Formats: sequence, C-alpha cells, structure tokens
Amino acid sequence: MNKLRILWLGFFGVFLMNTAQAQTYWQQAVNYEMEIDFDVTKHQFSGKQKLTYQNNSPDTLTKVFYHLYFNAFQPNSMMDVRSRTITDPDPRVGNRIYKLNEDEIGYQKIQSLTQDGKKVTYKTVGTILEVTLDKPILPRQKTVFKMEFEAQVPLQIRRSGRDNKEGISYSMTQWYPKLAEYDIEGWHANPYIGREFHGVWGDFDVKITIDKNYVIGGTGYLQNPNEIGHGYTKKTVEPKTKRLTWHFVAPKVHDFAWGADPDYQHDMVKTKEGIELHFFYQKDVADNWKKLPDVMIECFAIMNQKFGKYPYKQYSFIQGGDGGMEYPMATLITGGRNFQSLVSVAVHESIHSWFQGLLATNEAKYSWMDEGFTTYAQDLILDMLFDTKLPNPQYQNYRSYQVMIERNIEEPQTTHADHYERNTAYGISSYSKGAVFLHQLSYIIGQENLEKGMLRYFEEWKFKHPTARDFKRVMEKTSGLELDWYFEHWVETTNTIDYGIKTVTETDGKVTILLERIGRTPMPLDILVTQKDGSKKLYYIPLRIMRGEKPEENKIKRVTLTDWPWTFPEYELKLDESLKNIQSIQINPSERMADINPKNDRFPSLDTQFRFVETEEK
Repeated sequence: MNKLRILWLGFFGVFLMNTAQAQTYWQQAVNYEMEIDFDVTKHQFSGKQKLTYQNNSPDTLTKVFYHLYFNAFQPNSMMDVRSRTITDPDPRVGNRIYKLNEDEIGYQKIQSLTQDGKKVTYKTVGTILEVTLDKPILPRQKTVFKMEFEAQVPLQIRRSGRDNKEGISYSMTQWYPKLAEYDIEGWHANPYIGREFHGVWGDFDVKITIDKNYVIGGTGYLQNPNEIGHGYTKKTVEPKTKRLTWHFVAPKVHDFAWGADPDYQHDMVKTKEGIELHFFYQKDVADNWKKLPDVMIECFAIMNQKFGKYPYKQYSFIQGGDGGMEYPMATLITGGRNFQSLVSVAVHESIHSWFQGLLATNEAKYSWMDEGFTTYAQDLILDMLFDTKLPNPQYQNYRSYQVMIERNIEEPQTTHADHYERNTAYGISSYSKGAVFLHQLSYIIGQENLEKGMLRYFEEWKFKHPTARDFKRVMEKTSGLELDWYFEHWVETTNTIDYGIKTVTETDGKVTILLERIGRTPMPLDILVTQKDGSKKLYYIPLRIMRGEKPEENKIKRVTLTDWPWTFPEYELKLDESLKNIQSIQINPSERMADINPKNDRFPSLDTQFRFVETEEK
C-alpha cells in the first residue's frame, strides 16, 4: 500500500512538473549571418545566409518555414488578387502589381539550402518556403541552416522596392528569406497579403556590398564607419574600389531593414540619454528634415519617461517606402510632407519601437495592440510637442470609431489583419479603436493606474511576444480590478456602449435619476451633477463584475454608489436635493467612455427622449 502511494505521488509530481513546464513562457531564437552582393544596374542581388536556430520550445520540429516576401510583387500573387477584389482596395496598390513587367517584379529564388551540412527538401509556395528537415530539431537543440539565394527588387509598390515616387533608389524591407515564427500556437507561416508581420528574436550580422556612391541607413550599428564615410565619421573617405561593403550588427531584434540612395544626406544628433538619431533624406526635402532632430529628441525623452526606456544606442529615420513603416531601430517614411505631417509620421513610426520593436506582439493577430497603442501615444505626444492642450487628445480616434459604427462596417478586433472584409474596417479598428481601448481603460481603472501599468507592461514583456491576455493580466495586477469583461466586449465582439438618462423625477423635494443601459457593453459610470451655484458633485457607479473601484482622479467630491450588476437594464440614482437647485446632469463628463449616443447622456436636453416627471408630494 505504501509503495503504491509512493508511486502515485511520484507520478503526480512528474505530471505537475510537466504541466508547469508546458505553461512556462518560451520563445525561439535565431542568429542571422548574411553576405549580400548587390547589383544596382539590374536591381538584383545574391545572398549567402547562415542561420543558427535555437528550438526553445517543448516540441520536436520536423519542418520549418521561411517568408519570401518579394514574391508577393508578381501578377496574380495572393497580394495582387486580394488588392483587385477587396471592396475598398489600398490605393497605393490597386492593380499596380498586375501591371508589372518581368524586370519590375520582385522575387526571391532559393539556390541551395542545407541543415547542419546536409541537403534538405524544400519547395516555394507563393511567399512561403516549405522546408522538410533532414533531421528533427529536438527541444533545447540548435541547428544551422545555410542558404544561397537570388532576388530581384520590385518596383516600389507597398513598403519594399526600388524607385519610389520620391525617387529613392531602394527601400529594402521584407527583403531577405526570413524564418517564420513558431510559438505556443504553432507555426505562423502566413502568406504576405498586405500587412503586419511577426518575427523571431535574435542577432543579425549583415554585410552589404554595393556601388560606392550609395549611402545606406537602417537597422543595426555600422561596424566599419572609417571605411565607409558618408557622414558616419568626420573623416573624409575616398574609396579605392568601385564598391563598398557595409557591415551592420543588430543585437536582439526580430527583423532587419535598410534604405539606399546615392543622394542621401546624412545627419546625426545625440539625445540626452546618449541615443544616436540618424536622418537620411534627399536635398529637396532638407528644409523640413533639418528641423526634425530637435523634435524627435523630445519625443524619445517623453517615451522613455512614460512608456519605458529605449534600450538601443541608435535609431534611424530614412526617407523611402510609401508612407511610413516601422522596423527595429529604424523607420522608412516618405519625406515630401509639410512639417507637421513629417513630425506626425516620424513620431508614430518611432513609437513603434516600443509597441512592436520591443513589445513584439504578433501584429497579424493583435494589430490593435501595436497600431492602437502607438496611435494613443502618438496623439498624446503630438499634443505635448505642439502645445495644443486638447481636452481629449484622442478625440479624433473616438470620432473615427463612431464613423465606423455609423457605417456598420465594424469587425471584431480579433480578426486576423489580412482577413478584414474592408481595409477601412482594419484601419479604424486597429489604429483608432485600439487607441480608444487604452484611453477608455484609463476611465475604467484610473489614469494613474494606466500609466503605471504601461511602464510595468514594458518592463515585464520587452524582448518578448506578449498577447492580449498578458496585457490584461498586467493591468489587473496594477489596478486590482477584474478586466475580463472589458476585453471580451471591446476586443472580441462588436458590441457597443450606450447609456442614457431615461427619466428625472422629483418626489418630496428629492430627485431620482433613472439610468438605462441600451448598448450591450456594460461599463462603470461617472455622473456629474452641477448645481446652479456652480458647485459640482461626481457620482460613481462601479460595475459589479469589476470587483472593485477605480481611485478618485480629481478634486471634485466623489460619491461611490452601489455596484451596477451588468444584467440589470436600469439603475436608480437618488439625490438628496431638489431639482430646482440642479443646473445639469451628465453621464461620462470626461468623455473617455466611447458612448455611441452622447445625446442621451445629459439632462436637461433638447432631445425629446428625455422626460422630466414631477410627481405629487406625498
């Protein structure tokens, strides 16, 4: 009996240990070494890639996948067909891919691929390389892949490419065979349809050999500035050869991007924290770009204070691409803008260094956590940079969300970025509704808790791949409130918020306000009562499912009332005073709650739906 008990306890202990191990966070790791030989006359390059892959998962891997992004820029690719058939195509793409000639398309062709010195079986399927391994990669085991490949840079259409509309020679993004991410959900070998990326954390060592007249800026630290010159060193360099090899090293990143042009001007400034900010741009946009460094120094200072310290020693702003797109330690943005527009896009893309470069969520699944959080911080910082002192810097995001509701085109934020039926719905849901998510969260848990939570989120999850669940848990631990309901309604559904003042009655000289929940999404409520003498009192109704209350936020006296259970459609608020002394009653005075019908939030109102009922004194 004792032996059986011991065996059972031993088995149970092993079971618990294995269960705990399976639930422990893990992530894969890579080490890229690449040598690129670039031919600027043909817009083609050959590459040698050595990739060391560390399998930190508990799984045995029998196959791997690479992204071949340039293959999207071919007639009848998935990106091309999607762009020509979606309801509201991106005007930057439209049918342009379909019209590309052979010398304008993009491609990545694999010449050879080995695993630990032995050939593997592979096939190219659109933008994905499917690889069957020579031998399985066991848990906690490393393997080395060596690849030779050829590529042609497409005419610039979306993010990547050559000869963009502003005359930039090369926007080199999504340009190399990139190993797909494998995580607790399995492989993420999504074809390149149009937007959002996911990558494996690791180190990059990249050597690019190109015509000596070209200036390169991008991810990573230049290792041979004295050989290169071009503004990287005060020393004037006259290369003895017709071509130069640029050697970059980028530690602990999940992608590598660069831009190249013979006409780039290159400026560099240092922030107070010692971060080198590099700027690569053409002469015809110099007036605005020369003013950009001072603004970006201030932007980085604010971000470091409010959202976490930027850990790298460098960041580059590069004229290129087709708008603005973020990459580790760099962004490519179009330069022909007025100054305010240039600042706006530069601020937005640099903020991505926090919410995508360091908090590397799977953008395809959680685009709102990247684009939305970035937009929230962008509008906050622009308000500070331009000293506009807006009552609500997120107002335009609330308005965009409202327009999406009015047009009845909303889809849940859990929709994969490539699967939205409309580009408009993706854009508003990811950017604007994502920003509203954060500002509204400050309404639910309090602004101070939100700010503390954002810093905690950064510290706990930088250099990892956080999910919505991870962010929720940080905010719950910071605020002490339960937030399942908020994520379930706001992120997973298209339910809306609509509270109203149904009636205001007076009996025996005392006022009763009957509140009603019309929308399906429940919320805690702030109700501001303003007296005719100018005095104010704030009534706070917690949502029962929150299991707590947010802290008081302002100097207005607050009265905390009984919780509102979300199943109850109405709630009576009784005031120990006469209506003749009340000037106004307002739900949501801070306007942080995204109520879709603010007309029924106030009393008195010209709207006929409001009814004042005076009853007989008893």
